[in-house]
Amino acid sequence: MPLADRFLDIRRDPHSEEVLARGGDPEAHSVLQRAGFIAVVRVHETYHRAPTRLADRDEDRLATDAVARLRAAGYHVDCDEDFDTDSRPASYLPLGSSVAHLAERIREATTTDETAEALTELTAARDGILAALEEVLTATADFHDGLGQATDPHIARRLRYLADEHLRIIRTDLADTRNALADRHAPHPGRSTCSAEVPANERERSAVCACPPPPRTLPAPPPPVAAGLRR
Repeated sequence: MPLADRFLDIRRDPHSEEVLARGGDPEAHSVLQRAGFIAVVRVHETYHRAPTRLADRDEDRLATDAVARLRAAGYHVDCDEDFDTDSRPASYLPLGSSVAHLAERIREATTTDETAEALTELTAARDGILAALEEVLTATADFHDGLGQATDPHIARRLRYLADEHLRIIRTDLADTRNALADRHAPHPGRSTCSAEVPANERERSAVCACPPPPRTLPAPPPPVAAGLRR
């Protein structure tokens, strides 16, 4: 990761009076979002701003909290004097880390059974992650139903459509994939685990293990010579 991504600025813009945060990597952006900032994606940069219609004291509190969280996570933050703080709040693993751990389990899996077990956490019918995500979409749609603005019913319908159509396709496909892997009971041919044991019938007892040698990588051929350069 570039060292520059460990540095951020959180200041009140002198022209717009907005509280803006600039710099950082995706992890820092997650910290800013959890502190209450809103991401603004532009062609050449992504920065964060405080929500609209906040009182100045609330913006100061939000920015100060973000500075404290970022510094606790090891980031260097330059900020306005009003936002400076010595506070270092305790940090906890977010819920997304548990889901990301499933990806790590699949990357390390050596059999179809291990991968199927990890996918079960996603696809379980009642308490799987995707079932919980459907509940979140539905609850957010229900929230918008009575919120009062003209666009809110449209947002509610859109969220239900995502849950009923797109998410259902993902759940169905992943469940089918999980079931097919669970039926195979096969090792992954490219991820076999080496036990370093010598078979009993091995004549050369100096052998380290019976694993086949890694495939030989052939050197890439040189690029063709352009016709105009030939003599």
